[in-house]
Amino acid sequence: MKDRDTMKVDELRDLLERKKPVLVLDVRLLSEREEWAIPGSLFVDAYEKLKEGKENLFSHINFEKSVPVVTVCAAGKTSMIAMKQLKKMGLEAYSLEGGMRHWTKAWNKAEVVDSSSTRIVQFRRTGKGCLSYIIENNGEAIIIDASLDPATYIDYIDRNNWKLKAVLDTHTHADHFSRSKEISKIKKAKLLLPRQSEVGYKFNPIDERDTLSVGKATLKVIHTPGHTLDSYSYLLNNQSLFTGDTLFVDGIGRPDLKASPEMIRNKTSLLYASLQKILDLPIATIIYPSHVNVPVAFDEKMISNTLKEIKESVEMLTLNQQDFITTLMRKIPETPPNYQKIVELNVKGTFDQNDLIDLEAGANRCAIT
Repeated sequence: MKDRDTMKVDELRDLLERKKPVLVLDVRLLSEREEWAIPGSLFVDAYEKLKEGKENLFSHINFEKSVPVVTVCAAGKTSMIAMKQLKKMGLEAYSLEGGMRHWTKAWNKAEVVDSSSTRIVQFRRTGKGCLSYIIENNGEAIIIDASLDPATYIDYIDRNNWKLKAVLDTHTHADHFSRSKEISKIKKAKLLLPRQSEVGYKFNPIDERDTLSVGKATLKVIHTPGHTLDSYSYLLNNQSLFTGDTLFVDGIGRPDLKASPEMIRNKTSLLYASLQKILDLPIATIIYPSHVNVPVAFDEKMISNTLKEIKESVEMLTLNQQDFITTLMRKIPETPPNYQKIVELNVKGTFDQNDLIDLEAGANRCAIT
């Protein structure tokens, strides 16, 4: 690699996943860094000086000569300037091709096996915070909330010689394009979506109290509206609950997207009722959300928690209905960019890959903490 100046996202992702020595040097504006960043990266506030043509901006850093350095900016241009300065210092240096704009495609994973011998593999879009799952039991598998390139899931399933039985979503997503339709077509697996009238392509509808099977494991379908009207959660083996964007490990879903002020209040009431339904489950139930609001480290640690721990740490869950509504309405965060366009694409079921890179870039803003 030493004879070239750039490194692709997949190459850096692979180095980080295999715990190979590499230093990621972030040279963006501080405001951009604070929005989202590559886990473990080093930040140097050099963006403006690099643009001005200043030299020797990194001479104060004690670099390990044997460790390659990958410079990162928003789109891969300013990081090229930084990379060249590092090469003049005798370092093996690269600029991340496409910058953070392309890093939104990067991912890592973690996995566990529950007491019923059901394997749960969590795929995490490290920059975007999207969490998706493969659940496998007795050689059969299903996918929940696919947000990565379909090949990521298909290759993993094929390597393990599993049969993909179905692909399903917890709701109509507003921060990423669902890959479920494409995967189901490639693998000839059932496409299961919450019953609703917006989606313009064929699917098998899911309803409250349906039970799905994967090998010897079972998934019970629970309607949990609030974040969206079509939000559903899936209870695996009465032990683990896949909550979509209804409940996170450190917060709750936002009810305001694609809604009028009156509808937001109505959805907030629905969300409160849905959360009470979840809180009535055994406190040992493990919650697996579909998002996290911080970049995901390459640590192979599952992003999940018991319902007991979440009840104790998320203050919103202790409020009565009126206080819940008042507090949530006050705490709604900044509206995420592009969400309306992403919803439109998910309803239509088709996309342009180049459009997705721009539409999906940036941190996740689904949670209210």
